[in-house]
Amino acid sequence: MAGHSQFKNIMHRKGRQDAVKSRMFGKLAREITVSARLGLPDPAMNPRLRAAVLAARAENMPKDNIERAIKKATGGEGDNYDEIRYEGYGPGGVAVIVEALTDNRNRTAGEIRATFTKSGGHLAETGAVSFMFDRVGLVEYDGKAASADAMLEAAIDAGAEDVIFNEAGHEVYTTPEALRDVAKALEAKFGEPRKAALVWKPQNTVSVSDEHGEKLLRLLESLTEHDDVQNVFANFEMSDAVLQKLSA
Repeated sequence: MAGHSQFKNIMHRKGRQDAVKSRMFGKLAREITVSARLGLPDPAMNPRLRAAVLAARAENMPKDNIERAIKKATGGEGDNYDEIRYEGYGPGGVAVIVEALTDNRNRTAGEIRATFTKSGGHLAETGAVSFMFDRVGLVEYDGKAASADAMLEAAIDAGAEDVIFNEAGHEVYTTPEALRDVAKALEAKFGEPRKAALVWKPQNTVSVSDEHGEKLLRLLESLTEHDDVQNVFANFEMSDAVLQKLSA
């Protein structure tokens, strides 16, 4: 997912991870609770919960926080959240998919719509842009976890569909149905991945100019920082020159 990976890398270079740590923990806890409530409270038996716990560990969320979030589900505590997908267009015609967990649909819809509008984009109907993405499984490893050849061979043996290597590490793509088995096979060989989840992978990417780049990143950042938003995906590419300017 080139566009989404670029966005994450830029935000990391700007030091945004530390600035939003508290908000991130809240989102992770919400996903853990919802996942445990929808299935078994055991990560080994609940793929979605397993993915949520992996995401929490990747962000160094304390073990006590993770266990507390799971107990909320088994104890019937906490609010009930609806899963909603928003779709729209950002600056430069970039397609954007937003996944949210909310206890107030009207409030969240209004705020997401306003965020798109403020950044020069607009919210669209559900299905307006998702046809430009594939729903796939993604297993991520740091580059140091294995060589490119070793990861490729293991991924193929495990039944993966595609493997991409970049500065962020290894991205192994699977069908949604094969995600659990592929993740388990790779974990047995390389250890726990930093991520294993269902994502929206763009079929093609849109080249973003310097003119639209800053507005687009501002939109993606604002969406990511919204309390109800869990994931943001976009189908953009930026040249090295634009990336260097925006990450400076």
